Amino acid sequence: MNTKQNRTLFAQRGTTMIEVLVTMVILAFGLLGLIGLQGKMQLASFESYQRAQAVVLLTDMVDRLNANRGTADNFVSASVFGTGLTDASPCPTAVGPARDQCEWSVALKGASETLSSAKIGAIAGARGCIQRLQAPDATAGVCAPGIYLVTVAWQGMNSTVAPSATCGTGLFGADDALRRAISARVVVGKPECS
Repeated sequence: MNTKQNRTLFAQRGTTMIEVLVTMVILAFGLLGLIGLQGKMQLASFESYQRAQAVVLLTDMVDRLNANRGTADNFVSASVFGTGLTDASPCPTAVGPARDQCEWSVALKGASETLSSAKIGAIAGARGCIQRLQAPDATAGVCAPGIYLVTVAWQGMNSTVAPSATCGTGLFGADDALRRAISARVVVGKPECS
């Protein structure tokens, strides 16, 4: 009986070591999966932060346009504001659309967030556009409001479908699928129309 027990013990040697190795391999794959998930979550969090900042900047210009409805046409510009545009520093002391455009452009560049006097910004490559979609017309019988499109575009971290808004097209490298954009329409009615 003693030899039978010895054979059984001898046959089971190393089985525990194999079980431990298999467990370690499974655990390693699980940890690698968690590390990958954490990286994706950080990227998604950064994308969300950029979108929130873009909404704040978009709302800022929409509010400026609404506050100056009589001079809304003066806000329209063929140039793209923000990254890549050389602004007067500091912005002109005059009031009106030129100052609002300059302050918005500086805000798009992230001037409010600095590190050792360098602008670190809130959004990667933020740019802004103001376009007129429809000219206001107070002519009798027509009475059309002015319609303006304010857009904030920035560079995302992952490729997605390119947005339909044209602001910043081709300014974020060869891959336009990295461009993100949000827009808001501002309608300026004509009070003299009845």
